Parts: sequence; structure tokens; C-alpha cells
Amino acid sequence: MKPMPRGANDSDRTPLWRQLQLAAQVLAAVRAGQSATAALQDVPAGERAGVQALAYDALRQLGRAEALRRQLAPRRPGAAADALLCLALGWQTDGQPYEAHTLVNQAVEAAKRSLATRAQAGFINACLRRFLRERAALLAATDGDPVARWNHPRWWIERLQEEAPTHWQAVLQADNQRPPLTLRVNVRRTSVQAYLQRLRDEGIAAWRNGAYGVTLAQPLPVERIPGFAQGWVSVQDAAAQLAAPLLLRGWEGRVGLRVLDACAAPGGKTAHLLELADAEVTALDIDAQRCQRIGENLQRLGLRAEVRVADAAQPASWWDGRPYDAILLDAPCTASGIVRRHPDVRWLRRPSDIDRLAQQQARLLQALWPLLAPGGRLLYCTCSVFRAEGQEQVQAFLAHNKAARLEPSPGHLWPGADPKAHAVLENPVNDHDGFFYALLGQGAG
Repeated sequence: MKPMPRGANDSDRTPLWRQLQLAAQVLAAVRAGQSATAALQDVPAGERAGVQALAYDALRQLGRAEALRRQLAPRRPGAAADALLCLALGWQTDGQPYEAHTLVNQAVEAAKRSLATRAQAGFINACLRRFLRERAALLAATDGDPVARWNHPRWWIERLQEEAPTHWQAVLQADNQRPPLTLRVNVRRTSVQAYLQRLRDEGIAAWRNGAYGVTLAQPLPVERIPGFAQGWVSVQDAAAQLAAPLLLRGWEGRVGLRVLDACAAPGGKTAHLLELADAEVTALDIDAQRCQRIGENLQRLGLRAEVRVADAAQPASWWDGRPYDAILLDAPCTASGIVRRHPDVRWLRRPSDIDRLAQQQARLLQALWPLLAPGGRLLYCTCSVFRAEGQEQVQAFLAHNKAARLEPSPGHLWPGADPKAHAVLENPVNDHDGFFYALLGQGAG
């Protein structure tokens, strides 16, 4: 047997059949509508890293795996058996750290050791061994299915083809890659160059990624990241690291700024604002548990903000009447730009979610805009690649708010977007997640 899957702890010696069992349970939970993050909480902590690696890779290949299962067995087996079978098929279609026959044997062993799948162990064995014999032909038979080819729901593929005709393939390909581990350096504690040198001294390969980011050549658990516990760095994708600099551009040395982070949890952008400016920051979130995480992250970094549990769309319930110089609205969205980190999202989302979330984003924009001080600015952002949550949302806001203007923002522009808007595409060249940014200022447009 080859090494444990990516993401597993060195101390994780859980048998592969057991990891397959648990990963199949995660896959079945996602199919039933539960997020993979929630499903993984039911996995024992010592086994979670390896199981997550298995489950996430299977979710990245689920479209192909389901198409293969239909070729092997047109009649779908029970939910538990089908999840285990699709898990094994998904792992067979992508370069993985296990020999094919080892994976088959361990998948059959996993089936035999569970009451939910024991009766179908022979069926799973027959399907997987047939796949090994007829692999090339079976893969070719599924190549014409776009869901199998791109491992995304059909509606998602078609929407991207319509909205991003020149680069939809690059976005989908990026979605199916394993994400890098990128850190944000806390410039109140150290510099990017000094931190890179510390990594080199400890034999950890890494490179600079943006103004404040460092990407590791190989992911590490946070407890093994040098300086993490001491607040030198935080885990944050390079695209998310653009929010604070965009909002504060030109105001970096200004003291006494009053800033609102309106949908702040888990606090990464809140912390970055405080790392870059001596500001009075209010971090707001509707979820009390997630607000607790904001406090924990700020404490580790040695930073302070006012953290409040409240609905940003209802300022009358929490606002003290004092206007803000700057507002960061990282609005709830489909998370379609971060599916390489959360591969279950593509299978959980429905087309109707886009319109529902766009309505929520519009309500937040309208509620928060009046809270700005004269000359203030609001940065609207979503981790989405759909226009309804980005360009179209901002265009509709500007059409109904003549006192607002779109500020110029340098960066990677979505082709066809307003040249003043800032949209970060998830793509293999820039190696970051998919975010949309629009900086809105006051004044005649």
C-alpha cells in the first residue's frame, strides 16, 4: 500500500477500508443535502484528515463516478452501497496514492464490514473489477456527458458557458484542482520576506503570493505552521487577502477610521483590516457561534475589535447612529468561487439559490449604504463566479442609487466586466479562489 491520502496526519494509521467507510458516509450525507463540513464533524477527530482527503477528492470526481456507475449498473443500488461504489470509482479516475487493486480490495472489505452494505459487497466487487478490466472503454463511453467531463451539475456548466464564454473551461478545470495552502502574514508581527526566510530556515518550501501572502508548496496542519500559534500568520486564500487593501487603499496611514465588517465570520478579513490600519472596527455576524470564532482569531493575532451578534440587514437593531468611514460587505453567496476548497458546494446548490441569495445581497447593500459617512466607501464582495452575485448586483445597485459611484480597482478583470469593477477569477494561472469585488464611493457618478 502506498502512503496515506493527502491531508492525513503522519500519526493517522486508520486502515484504508475504514477510511473508505467513513468517506462514503460523508458522500451519502452530501447527497442527502448536508454539507461535507457538517458531515465530517461526525468523524472521529483522529481519522478526520484522511477521511476528508478521500471524500473531497471523490466529490471532485463525482460527475464522472456517477456516469461510470450507470454504465456498470443502470439500476442504482441502495444509498450506502452506491456512495461507497461511487467513492471508489471516483478515486480510480484521478491519479491517487493507491494501487487500483488495493483500492478495490479495501472497498470490498469496507462493504463487508458494514451492516448497511454487507449484502451488496459482491455487487460492489463485481462492478469495480469490471471497471479495472474495461477501464478505457467505460471512460470513453462517459466522455460525451458534460457532467462527467467537468464534474459539475449540468445547470452550473450551462450557466458558466453563457456568462463566461471565453473562459468557462478554465474556471471548471480550476474547480477540480486541490487548492494550495496560502497564508496571510501579519505585518504587525513580521514581514513577508522575514517570514519566507523563517520557512526556508525550517526547510519548508514556499513562495510569495500577493502583497501579504505566502503559499506553501505542501499543505501543513496549522499546528505545524511556524509562527501560527504566535499570530504571525493566518490561513487565507490570496483572493480573500485583497479585500482589506482594496477598502483601505490610500488610507493606510490614516488614524481613527471607523470601519464595519458587516458579515465578518470567521474573522479573516476583520483581522486583516486591523493588521493594516489603526482603526475602530466593528465585526458583525448573525451567527453567535461564528462570532466566537472571530474573537478567537483576533485573540491569537493580538488584535481587538467590537464583535457583535446581529443581522446586518437590520441596522435599527444594532447601529448606534455613528456613520462609518468604510464598510466591508462580504455578502452571503453561492460560494461558487471556492468549490475547489469545498467541492460539495457544486452538488448542494440549486439554480434557485442564485436568485434567492442575490435578493439577500441587494437587501444588505440597501441597508448598509446609508450608514456611510460623507466621503465614505463600501466594498462589496462575494466568493462567486456568477454574474447575478457580482456585476449584475452592482449594476442594479448603481441604477437605483445615483449618489453612488464605482471606484476604479486595479486587478484581474473578468472579461466583459465594467473596467472599474474588480473581479478575481478562480484559475490555474493566478492560483487563487474566485472572488468579485466592487468598491463603491459616494459622489456623482
